[in-house]
Amino acid sequence: LISSATKSLRMETEILEKKLQDAQMKLAEKDGDKEKEIQSLKRLISELEFQLTMEKNNNESFLDKLRKEIKHKSDELEKLTQERTQLIHSLNQVQEENSLLQDTVRRECEERQGLTAALSRAREQVLELRRLSGTFP
Repeated sequence: LISSATKSLRMETEILEKKLQDAQMKLAEKDGDKEKEIQSLKRLISELEFQLTMEKNNNESFLDKLRKEIKHKSDELEKLTQERTQLIHSLNQVQEENSLLQDTVRRECEERQGLTAALSRAREQVLELRRLSGTFP
């Protein structure tokens, strides 16, 4: 009876040991699969971090270019604004000068008309005097 029970326990122990070995193998296989998946995920994370770093660098470079372009355009706008102000000032001076010249021309024309009228009267008087002196010896 003891021998039979011992034999039965040994067989049961062998079966349980085999089940334990199978379970350990499955567990080791699952651990291996999980480790492979972890390594794969780590590689993916590294690649994504690298891509993110590259995108950040590209964005920073792009932003730097935009900042430089904005600065350049701002400087250009400032320069053009100064030129515009200078041109407006010059235009105002030219308009004042033009107005002064127009006044001068108007006065000179009035003076010329007066002189022309006086000359015409003087001619008429000379002609009248000639005519009168022609009738009297």
